[in-house]
Amino acid sequence: MKLVFLGPPGAGKGTLAAKAVELLQIPHISTGAIFRAAIAARTPLGIKVKEIIDAGKLVDDETTIALVRERLAAEDAQKGYILDGFPRTIAQADALDSFSKVDRVVNFDIPDGAVIERLSGRRVCKNCGANYHILFTKPKTEGRCDLCGGELYTRDDDQSDAIQRRLEVYRAQTAPLIDYYRGKGLLVDVDARPAVDQVIENFRKALHL
Repeated sequence: MKLVFLGPPGAGKGTLAAKAVELLQIPHISTGAIFRAAIAARTPLGIKVKEIIDAGKLVDDETTIALVRERLAAEDAQKGYILDGFPRTIAQADALDSFSKVDRVVNFDIPDGAVIERLSGRRVCKNCGANYHILFTKPKTEGRCDLCGGELYTRDDDQSDAIQRRLEVYRAQTAPLIDYYRGKGLLVDVDARPAVDQVIENFRKALHL
């Protein structure tokens, strides 16, 4: 099954994709992970991507499409995949349709207020990268990681003003994909507000799994 996951930052797409991978036995392909791999390898393309991201901009369509097309050609994606973070624009969706036909597009629906609550409360360990939340997954000792004792901090892109900017970018550039795929009869809506297990159950029902 070839799936695209849509939803604003904070909808929990990464967490839900990990559960869906177990359920469907297909790879979770995140454009963020593809970008990070290119940056870590310090290829010319990776250096270009880093400069774009550091400037707070989205990676251009041509570069993104080329990276995704290459990834979908890999052997592990031939039986299906979950695309997360791509397509972000109508132009990217048209390009994807030219080299891979998706079966369903899952829109994880969540209001902006819930997104801000989730992301602004997130805390990350400086040492090991473990994630916590001041409301939902509190550390045993305030400000310290349960796993390694490292200091917890708020990422720059989890500050309230940064979250608001990310939501504005999403609504302007990516949200039109909801209407695009609904018009093609491919879209299914899943409420992303409940706990993860409930969202996965809603996902199963929406896809008749």
